[in-house]
This record gives sequence, C-alpha cells and structure tokens, in this order.
Amino acid sequence: MATAFVFPGQGSQAVGMGRDLAEAFPAARHVFQEVDDALSQKLSKLMWEGPQEELTLTANAQPALMAHSLAVVRALEAEGGFVLAERVALVAGHSLGEYSALTAAGAFDIATAARLLRLRGEAMQKATPAGTGAMAALLGAELEQARAICEKAAADPETGVAEVVEAANDNGGGQVVISGAKAAVERAIEIAKAEGVKRAMLLPVSAPFHCALMAPAADAMAEALAKAELRAPLVPVVANVTAAKASEPAEIRDLLVRQVTGTVRWRECVAAMAAMGCDRFVETGAGKVLTGLMKRNAPEATALAIGSPADVEAFLKSL
Repeated sequence: MATAFVFPGQGSQAVGMGRDLAEAFPAARHVFQEVDDALSQKLSKLMWEGPQEELTLTANAQPALMAHSLAVVRALEAEGGFVLAERVALVAGHSLGEYSALTAAGAFDIATAARLLRLRGEAMQKATPAGTGAMAALLGAELEQARAICEKAAADPETGVAEVVEAANDNGGGQVVISGAKAAVERAIEIAKAEGVKRAMLLPVSAPFHCALMAPAADAMAEALAKAELRAPLVPVVANVTAAKASEPAEIRDLLVRQVTGTVRWRECVAAMAAMGCDRFVETGAGKVLTGLMKRNAPEATALAIGSPADVEAFLKSL
C-alpha cells in the first residue's frame, strides 16, 4: 500500500484547533511555539481561544493551518518513530496546504513557512479592494462547463468590458469554485442556474483567490520566495497548478508563484497520485474536507484524517 499525505487549505480552521495535540505531545507543542516565535505573535492563543472572526482572517488562517498540520507530522515522528521519507510516497496540499506539504517534506523549515504564509495571506487580502471580488461554488458542474460559464459571464452587458472570472478550484466530484470580479461572479451564478447547474452560491470569503486579480500577490510571493531558503523535498510534491510531481527547488518556487493566480487542480492531483500507485490518502491537520473529496475522486482508495491525539495513536498502531 503506497501512502500519500495531503494537507488541507483555507476553510478548515476552527477555534480550538491543535490544542489537544499541544497538550498531549511535546513535539506538537514545540511546533506551535516555533510559529509563534517566527511571527512574533501568540497565534497559538488565537487558534485555541479565538475569536473565530480573527482566526478566519487570511493572514492568520494560513499559518494556523500549516501549524496544525506540522504538529501532527512532528507528533507522528516523535511518538512512533515515523519517518515521512520512508513511509510516504508523495505529498500534496490544497492551496496554502502546498506549503504545509513542502514543510512536512523538509523543503521549508517551519519558521520560514509561517512567515511566507503570513505574507501570502496579507498580500492576497491587499490584492483587491474589499468588496470588489468574490468566489462562488458551482455544485454539479465539471471543469469545462464551469470555464464555459465564466467565459459567458466575463463581459459586462452594459459596457461590453471583460471582467475577470475564472475557475479557481477544481475539487472534483462536480465541485468547481470560481473567482473574480464580484459582478462577473454574480453573472456566472445566474448563468449556471439557467444552465441547470445543481447549485451555485457565493462563498463567504474575503478576497477572490486563485484568479488573475491576485497578480499583485503573486509578485509579492515571487520576491519573498526568491529570498527564502528552499531545499529539495525528501518526498516529491504533486503541485496544484500542474498536477505533476515536482522536486527541484527552482521549479517549486515558480510553481508556488503561479499557484497564487492559477487554478488548484485538486481533482487531477488526486488522479495523478492514484495513477502513481497511491492507494491510501492521509489528510494531516485540521478538518476532513480533503478526506470527503477523496471519496469522490479516488473511491477505491483508503482515506483517513489525522488531526487529534487519538488519530495520531490510531494511525501509529495501524502501521
């Protein structure tokens, strides 16, 4: 059985996340301390006590989710002698989760990942004025249909000017998220409903992620990544924007920049990992979003989530 570790993206955060890990495992506690120190902020206090609105801010949620994921990985290593490079064939992460995957595989140290994700969150938030962008989920739509809907929705009917609206996440199982200028996204929702898409709805997000409007954030990340220490990962990462393996630091830097404006090709990432022989997918960190998607994208595979001390102990026993 070949195993892939997968790492969740934004939306999986919740007040209390990781607290039980910190209480149970010194190695996990050390991860949260490393992140606090790197950011000169008690992010762990915000994670454990809230408020939720502050935790959900992109600049906080992104490093928080990475911290929880890496706390799980470090607990597995310390408690069970689990060696990721020996036990895991591939890693992948959904959007910001790609940074968690790379950190778990030794490409970034935890402090570097925390600072990059703080910058990424701030840059994504600043890329568009508040209220001008939006994202929507199209449920019951496949990628090509969603792209065709975006193409129809792009032109402002009054001015004829094309506005940005693009497929942001292809999550699989008929779930595509679109992103762009608010008016264009709203037009896409109406077109999707008229074309019989099962459900089309705005998402409660603070910015239009993974579309061309994020270009200023991509520039900021290009500058930051050029200066950051990045080693070849011990386990290949399957990249969001190519759905292919990457292990060269220069290539990974480029992929992380492209990811800010590019489509998260999660459906294809899972298919690629399955085609490369992975038949067990372990979601590492907060929530079970990717585990749920796995049932649609790789129904023959085993999917499980590790987020709590009990999950850590059960997984180590299963080895």
